[in-house]
Amino acid sequence: MNRNVMITCALTGAGDTVGRSEHVPVTPEQIAESGIAAARAGATIVHIHVRDPQTGKGSREVAYYREVVERIRAADVDVIINTTAGMGGDLVLDPQDPTTFLDGTDLVSGVDRLPHVEELLPDICTLDCGSLNFGEGSLVYVSTPDMLREGAKKIQELGVRAEMEIFDTGHLWFANQLVAEGLIDAPAMYQLCMGIPYGAPADPLTLAAMVAQVPEGAVWASFALGPMQMPWVAQSVLLGGHVRVGLEDNLYLSKGVKATNAQLVERARTIVESMGAKVATPDEGREILALKPR
Repeated sequence: MNRNVMITCALTGAGDTVGRSEHVPVTPEQIAESGIAAARAGATIVHIHVRDPQTGKGSREVAYYREVVERIRAADVDVIINTTAGMGGDLVLDPQDPTTFLDGTDLVSGVDRLPHVEELLPDICTLDCGSLNFGEGSLVYVSTPDMLREGAKKIQELGVRAEMEIFDTGHLWFANQLVAEGLIDAPAMYQLCMGIPYGAPADPLTLAAMVAQVPEGAVWASFALGPMQMPWVAQSVLLGGHVRVGLEDNLYLSKGVKATNAQLVERARTIVESMGAKVATPDEGREILALKPR
């Protein structure tokens, strides 16, 4: 069991959730304010996507990231900043003619997913460690071994900690390969992402099997979607890991009750503390992750 638990709050994501809850932040100001509230509620880390303020769709616009990060850094809270670097991997195919790319395709190289990371130098950025059939339909998330090696090398050169996002067992295999090749600085940071169709299911035995493959000395966390979000907090802590909650992964505090990010952090904190553990402060999180001072 983990006795000093980092809570990550994933603030908004890029999914089609804006119309499903009024609490999902859209504009840079709203995302920053939600991150600040999550930090006040006890989040150790905030995980940041940005959205187009006009459409609500996920965006790679550096200016939006800049505004969010600058607002959080200027606030009277301390929190570790983790930006996504996963945008730019969406490939939507015509199932009748898979050589044709449909609307919604946003596909760039591994390095071209990192301009905001290079400019803003967050403490952490994500690295999605493999391709995936992403839900129903014909959307494939593309992250090839060559792209990943190129992206990992760039992140390492920038002095940013890579959080390797693992959506399936093969992704974990390749993440371990990146560590073995020296492309991920110690301590390696793994995020085990469970219940995303069609990756690893949100099944306790699957999580335990994956945790057994995480190298000794690495730092890991896990999360699951929807109603499994809070049970997964307990599951992760029991197995020795850290946790993630937030509106990117779940919109509800309980059945029919829509949540804010701060409320989800508060609920996770209650679970962690009820288990006899404590929530790590941002300074303790920096020590756990051996983050370089900014």
